[in-house]
Amino acid sequence: MSQDAFGAATPEQPREGLDLSAARNPQAAGSAGAAPAGAPAAGANSESVVVSSIVQDVTEQSFNDIVELSTRVPVVVDLWADWCEPCKQLSPILEKVTREFGGRIVLAKVDVDKNPQIQQAFGAQSIPTVVAIVKGQPVPLFTGAVPESQVRGYFDELDKVAAQNGVNGRAVATGDDEPAEAPLPPLHQEAYDALEKGDLDGAANAFTRALKENPGDDDAKAGLAQVGLLQRTRDVDLDQARAAAADQPSNLDAQFLVADLDVSGGHIDDAFARMLTLIRTTAGDDRERVRVRLLELFEVVGAADPRVTKARASLTRALF
Repeated sequence: MSQDAFGAATPEQPREGLDLSAARNPQAAGSAGAAPAGAPAAGANSESVVVSSIVQDVTEQSFNDIVELSTRVPVVVDLWADWCEPCKQLSPILEKVTREFGGRIVLAKVDVDKNPQIQQAFGAQSIPTVVAIVKGQPVPLFTGAVPESQVRGYFDELDKVAAQNGVNGRAVATGDDEPAEAPLPPLHQEAYDALEKGDLDGAANAFTRALKENPGDDDAKAGLAQVGLLQRTRDVDLDQARAAAADQPSNLDAQFLVADLDVSGGHIDDAFARMLTLIRTTAGDDRERVRVRLLELFEVVGAADPRVTKARASLTRALF
């Protein structure tokens, strides 16, 4: 079995007429204007690709069409069944996150009871199973129902992998039957409304109340962490903050602020390295303060981010 873009083994190629290799040979598949695998992207610009819907029901008869589409837009395949309760939890999340990506990803929904060959093609042993197709190549994502924040993380990685492989298209739906996005929970909406007004304290208050109602609300937890970062870095002079941290290496607040600024600026590895150094050089209450702040930064970056996974493992080793 070959390795996928995430370093996992890919499933066997589809059999009995379900041919992933067709996408790697667009002429054989009768495609119009799709670049062969390995061809350079047309500039790095985003090509509009007309589709019937961003979220599609796919059958064994239409499967090869979706494979061909994957040469231009990454396709996520949701293998589900009507009797599967975890599928009923996961499918709405997949649809919501797909629409959030604005056409950069298309979702193909497959009822495995009606289309068993597709399940066999991907070697799926259980459902729900979620895989992707990029340039005709299967890319395993995950099995089982996972939280929305993790789904979004997988999709973010898929989007990057697709771009690296020259799959830069953006799907444009022709149908007018696209359902409207599901409304946000009231407290989440209140938080986003506050953010649009620049009211960080109001947003933090709304997310805090959402977590009080539901401590397992991953979106509210991530939102609160992100708002906290914005509050701490608002109106901060970067050069002054770095100078203070350099002059006072044992001042935790000064070190925290630079780590916050690094995360805000996208220098994630630098931020985590600074915090892990503090973990190794502090003890008692100070070490606990560092640990708590580092966990907040993990929430800001996202649990599915590989840099978080690596840093979390380093944190565990440092603590134990």
